[in-house]
Amino acid sequence: MYSFGAFTILSQAIAATTSAAPTTTTARDASKTVTLTGVTHSVVAGLAGLQFDPDNVVAEIGDIVEWHFLPKNHSIAQSNFAEPCQPLADGTSFFAGFNFVTQQNQAPDVFQIVVKDKKPIWYYCPQQTGSLCQNGMVGVINQNFDNPAFSLSKHRDLAAKTTVSIIPPVQQGGQVIANPNPLGGF
Repeated sequence: MYSFGAFTILSQAIAATTSAAPTTTTARDASKTVTLTGVTHSVVAGLAGLQFDPDNVVAEIGDIVEWHFLPKNHSIAQSNFAEPCQPLADGTSFFAGFNFVTQQNQAPDVFQIVVKDKKPIWYYCPQQTGSLCQNGMVGVINQNFDNPAFSLSKHRDLAAKTTVSIIPPVQQGGQVIANPNPLGGF
């Protein structure tokens, strides 16, 4: 049990009224803070044709997913399950841009995102030449394996029925960095 005298309480009240005026602060959303795990999942765009390898990544919150790009001009854009060849309509999706043109070997840069929750993250290659999305160049991070109605296979079937891939208007989300493993032997 603590005992405070009148002097202690009066001293604290005076200190509180004579301290500096409060400053404007911005509230932080603790739910957006993600601690990195140190795990990086590499996905290769264009290995063995028009596909991502692997095309189905299981990642934990705080893991990094990193795309490596092989010859031609692949990219990565986030979509949703129902519209596999279109960027998310709310503007929160990621798009790596077309920064990865290479005629041989790997592109000098990679694209990375941090997994922030366990919800499925659907993505596609927005390259219109060759209709890459429609030809199966789609993938998912953290597919819900308990719901077969929302499988990667069904997503790929939906992509095949679309007429055109939509290129997002701006590069956003994630980051483009120098390829940390340019001699990876993909």
